[in-house]
Amino acid sequence: MALVGCVMAGAGSARADESAFLKSMEGSWAGKGSVKVRITAPTIRVSCKFKSTAAADSLALDGDCRGLLVFSRHFSATLKSSGSKYSGSYVGSATGPAGLNGVRKGSAINLGITWAKPVNGDRTARMTVEKNGDDGMTLTTTDTDLRTGEAVVTSRIELKRM
Repeated sequence: MALVGCVMAGAGSARADESAFLKSMEGSWAGKGSVKVRITAPTIRVSCKFKSTAAADSLALDGDCRGLLVFSRHFSATLKSSGSKYSGSYVGSATGPAGLNGVRKGSAINLGITWAKPVNGDRTARMTVEKNGDDGMTLTTTDTDLRTGEAVVTSRIELKRM
């Protein structure tokens, strides 16, 4: 019986840790970064604004990025946590909503993306949502160049709390 109590206390502590982590990401964010529309396309410098809302076991990001006159895109992600495991959806590609699954390690949520349709030749990529101190967050998307097998950063947005 003592073992059950310890396990349950540990599970409650894990939920509390995720809740505090998610709540720390709530608020309004703005920053700059880079985006590649396709893996072989040139990098576009962008400015972005996001708003995030959090609950004990979920996080929602919603925002827009703009670059020059050629790029304007709405981005959103919703994540639900079960302990350190995360799942949800991402909208930011012209292919439609993508699935997200992954885990949090330290200050970063590392997610696999499953696109609705092929992007850059396949349906998979990676996304990291990383908290940097009290007032910073970095969103990074990485895809594999199927021609070379190398990982290519397709977006990296550095945000500061507004």
